Amino acid sequence: MDAIVELIGVLNNEDIKDFKALLKKKNKRKDVKNIRLLEILETDDINRLKKLYQSSGNKDAYHALRKRLHDSLLFYISNKIFERDNSEAHEALRLLVVGRFLLENHLIKLGFKCLQRAENKALFLEQFSLLNEILQVRLQYAYLEPSLNLELLIDRFRGNQYKMQQEAKFQIAYALLRAELQDIHLKGKIVDLNKLVLDTIGKYEISLGELLSFKSLYQILFIANEYASLHQNYTLVRSFLKTSDEFITKQKVNSVHHLFYYLHILYYLANFNLRNRLFHESLRYLELLIQSCSSTSILYAQFHLRCYLLKALNYHYMGEGVEALAILRFGIQQSTSKSNESDLADLQLCLVMFLTQVQDKLALTEWRKMIRTDAWYEKKMGMLWTIRKSLLEILIYIQFGDIELAVSRVKSFKRRYKKYLETVREGRVVNFLALVEKYLQNPVIVKNNAFVADIDAMADNSENQDLFVFGFIAWLKSLITSESPYLALLRLVRKLDSL
Repeated sequence: MDAIVELIGVLNNEDIKDFKALLKKKNKRKDVKNIRLLEILETDDINRLKKLYQSSGNKDAYHALRKRLHDSLLFYISNKIFERDNSEAHEALRLLVVGRFLLENHLIKLGFKCLQRAENKALFLEQFSLLNEILQVRLQYAYLEPSLNLELLIDRFRGNQYKMQQEAKFQIAYALLRAELQDIHLKGKIVDLNKLVLDTIGKYEISLGELLSFKSLYQILFIANEYASLHQNYTLVRSFLKTSDEFITKQKVNSVHHLFYYLHILYYLANFNLRNRLFHESLRYLELLIQSCSSTSILYAQFHLRCYLLKALNYHYMGEGVEALAILRFGIQQSTSKSNESDLADLQLCLVMFLTQVQDKLALTEWRKMIRTDAWYEKKMGMLWTIRKSLLEILIYIQFGDIELAVSRVKSFKRRYKKYLETVREGRVVNFLALVEKYLQNPVIVKNNAFVADIDAMADNSENQDLFVFGFIAWLKSLITSESPYLALLRLVRKLDSL
């Protein structure tokens, strides 16, 4: 996409109006074409763009005009960000700048007062790099503060440098773990996540006990969630549940900075507990999440659709299918034009899944509301999500009697995803689809002992005992037992819990 168009895309209508006013003010001559170019790129009017290009005389003049508009947009956006950033970290930075300015102009008492306030804020927010700059300025002007205990200030400075170095090492470890996840995603590599995290942290001599903060815990849980999601196996992250719960129980959330990470931690813990079938624990974290973000409209908007999704899933797997459907439908009704498209797509696909499992023909109606292309879903929602969506579509057509369309979708699924599934060694999907194809070719195969044994073996395989994977296996099971896929799903979940 055009770089200028992408920059325009981050501005709202009011911003664009302000930006045009800024350009008009800057323009010294009446024949400057930057505003005309902006309006053309806004509307994607190719014909007007050609006329502007021709009237510009030559390519160099046109590209110079684009360069100036690009630079003006960056300048405007950077100024807007600073104007709108009211975060506590930004406030600490402002106090540092003001404090240094006052000291340079010999306003000693006021200067040190600003620096002290900046130090308190940076320390509270665990902003070690910013705190390092503040303490450096205090050391630079320490000779102007006779009452200051210089040795204590030096100790604070050295202690902060140690924390800053530890944080830097952790960020290196985090970057390496993210890179490892890419390899896992592309090559289907299986590793022990807990060992991987501890080995990486040990390699860089990071003291997780000293460093564990809202931010670092959020980053660890992010890695854990991505890893477990790739393998559809959330038993791999159980070891993080106790550590995380102990941390958030002991720590107080006293700032917006902490609240951002705290809410994400609660969300991850709610999801981890759901996928490990600890439904009541999951609902407890969801309740905490809803209470904690309800006072902040921006954060509430970010999480409320996700909360409906997780709450509905918990009730669904607990056997409260009617309640789960009601929660899901209410969540979709609460969405607006400003709602996150990914969150809404999750809710819609989940609704289709619930209706399919209870054999409600409304599943087809709700399915047709998912109007985006597979390419869009792959980019926005991820490859595995889109594969799950495509498999669900095949099951819907089989379930409601459109066999020809189901066969067609199987063929297109194999063309689009077979190579990818082989690359990531995702044998579960391949094996599942093979059983579906056998059924399509010969429906009476459900009475065949070998076919039944294959399905039972798939259900008993420890790698397949994730709730979302169970949903697909339950659909196959229901062909044999002649019950609804939902009842077959609950039977599989309860059997696993009884082991």
